[in-house]
Amino acid sequence: MEPSRRSRRPRPGGLALKATGLLCAGLLVSGCSSGGSSTDVSMAGPSSATPKQLERYYGQKPRWRECGAPGFECATLKAPRDYAKPDAGDVRLAVSRKRATGGERHRIGSLLVNPGGPGGSAVDYLQSYAALGYPGEIRARYDMVAVDPRGVARSEPVTCLDDRRMDAYTQTDTTPDDAREKTALVTAYKGFAKGCEKRARALLPHVSTVEAARDMDIARAVLGDEKLTYVGASYGTFLGATYAELFPGRVGRLVLDGAMDPSLSARRMNLDQTAGFETAFQSFAKDCVRRADCPLGRKSPADAGKRLKAFFTSLDRAPIPAGDPGPAGGRKLGEALATTGVIAAMYDESAWPQLRDALSSAMRQQDGSSLLALSDSYYERDGDGRYANLMYANAAVNCLDLPPSFRGPRDVEADLPAFRKASPVFGEGLAWSALNCAYWPVKATGRPHRIKAEGAAPIIVTGTTRDPATPYRWAKGLASQLASARLLTYDGDGHTAYGRGSTCVDRTINAYLLHGKTPKTAKRCS
Repeated sequence: MEPSRRSRRPRPGGLALKATGLLCAGLLVSGCSSGGSSTDVSMAGPSSATPKQLERYYGQKPRWRECGAPGFECATLKAPRDYAKPDAGDVRLAVSRKRATGGERHRIGSLLVNPGGPGGSAVDYLQSYAALGYPGEIRARYDMVAVDPRGVARSEPVTCLDDRRMDAYTQTDTTPDDAREKTALVTAYKGFAKGCEKRARALLPHVSTVEAARDMDIARAVLGDEKLTYVGASYGTFLGATYAELFPGRVGRLVLDGAMDPSLSARRMNLDQTAGFETAFQSFAKDCVRRADCPLGRKSPADAGKRLKAFFTSLDRAPIPAGDPGPAGGRKLGEALATTGVIAAMYDESAWPQLRDALSSAMRQQDGSSLLALSDSYYERDGDGRYANLMYANAAVNCLDLPPSFRGPRDVEADLPAFRKASPVFGEGLAWSALNCAYWPVKATGRPHRIKAEGAAPIIVTGTTRDPATPYRWAKGLASQLASARLLTYDGDGHTAYGRGSTCVDRTINAYLLHGKTPKTAKRCS
């Protein structure tokens, strides 16, 4: 899907919860991408050989140094900026690891992790969560490793706007009511794209998922592993599946949690994700209306949705104070930021109490500060008003991986009935958010396609039945394509499954990572 103000890829949950998960749409998330790059795949070489042009990258020796919290090491790897022209310059990749706690004797190898996005920092995820919060038996047997993908965080990050302009961008109205507001939205998208082109011109054509997967193979070799062991969440599943497509013979144990379907177009993925957020909201509303303090009433989930939509409409007309200390009285909570705040809470049911409180404050007390805080967390905006590069990288990858959902406002208008049907609450805004990539300065190199990865070792594909960001049908789609996939279903709410409290899911994945055991057939857990 494509980038936009509200459009990131699915936000990982469970073990990936402390990481980033965006996926599709426009200003919100930055669209979901699942296409492959058209760059010459032959450069990847056969699974057993390294192309001569790439030998210096595969043979590099990292210089590890202490970094972050005690026990972590960091290094910088190099990869060709353009795999079609390996001699035309390098891109520097940040890598971090924490050695297996069980010692060298019991060590299996390296376990690479990616939290999703695209644009989520794998290094941050490793150091703040995965290397500390993954099951102890996993951390005892594996060096826990992360590489920030090209264009992300510490790996030559793509930037597009200064913080002041990004504040304005995130407040752009994505439910335009007239020609003036439509023009303003298009102008915002064009300004974002021009900012990316100006600030990241050289790298922007080379941040595709295919290139990131090739970088991951260099990391595998440099770490000394014959095959890749990997846990990818959300967008990280597409990165992992792409790796399996390029290097099936180098697949060790791959867990693809909260899976994306690479055969779908950007428009289809945005529409599916819109329906996914509606499903998640209905689960939230069903829980909310049973409670005496529900700010959306106690009549029914359908009525709760109507009340929330009416609240958004009122904010479109008259934003409310949000306690923001910025200039000119700071930001107020308008429809755009409020919608983002609600969507942020859909990724994990543990955020539902926070959302109820935030909605109560905003709807009953005209205090938008809590919803604004949820929105800021989604955009990775800190207390000093600084943005991480998550949204910029998210757009850059998504717009390169797939052709845009729409070519212009008329296309969006024609598709509004389908998006409104998919989600009466979020549909209109998510449809307009999917317009972002129409104005991207670099032509997409990827296309929707099925990934089979013939010859790869068994791969576990995990899907959650009421996942808002990566709908369950995507997991079924990817599992049906991969020649060696085993589908693991989690019957539950939230984004992703591993580490979300299901003993069945966790035991299955742990047994696979530790002993290579996979279910003989598709398995369902609760």
